[in-house]
Amino acid sequence: MSISKTYQPKEAEDKWYSYWLQHKFFRSVPDEREPYTIVMPPPNVTGVLHMGHMLNNTIQDVLIRRARMQGKNACWVPGTDHASIATEAKVVAMLKERGIAKKDLSREAFLSYAWEWKEKYGGIILDQLKKLGASCDWDRTRFTMDEELSDAVIETFIHLYKKDSIYRGVRIVNWDPQGKTAVSDEEVIRKEVNQKLYYIKYEVAGSGEQSSPTYLTVATTRP
Repeated sequence: MSISKTYQPKEAEDKWYSYWLQHKFFRSVPDEREPYTIVMPPPNVTGVLHMGHMLNNTIQDVLIRRARMQGKNACWVPGTDHASIATEAKVVAMLKERGIAKKDLSREAFLSYAWEWKEKYGGIILDQLKKLGASCDWDRTRFTMDEELSDAVIETFIHLYKKDSIYRGVRIVNWDPQGKTAVSDEEVIRKEVNQKLYYIKYEVAGSGEQSSPTYLTVATTRP
């Protein structure tokens, strides 16, 4: 038998990964063994995997394979994340290429396009993870907008609301004028710019009755 001088991934990887999947080597069913579980931080369905995903999932794969070799009931749960605002921006860009404006669509129609995007790029991401050799229990694959997961989020929200842990209040927020939504501090890209500082002097009511009126001065970049 001849052996190639250099490693040929096409000769080995697809063959053995298919063999592993066929024999359900990554499947996990609760039993008497010590459980060892990793829930994959789900990649956003905004495109394809990047090097950060490669590093993160490689580390998880090393840990889960080590646990299996130690005789533990190892379960690595895979999935993808809808990523809300980020995915919406991608879907809006896709619609723009097709000459469709989001404002002209109903909620149901827009969601149908969002699901179209998810089916395409969510599938690509999962296939890329398999190409990496990720030893996930693929029977447990989840998407954050699956019906049972969405129901769980709503149930939890209602539970927290009844405990007064969630309430509506007036707060300063970061506003995205294009997406027309509030965004968290983590999603803001900050940029220092040079601006004019305006000083505004107000006369205090009633102070004019004195010999010298009292003034209050404030400064702002947004007069």
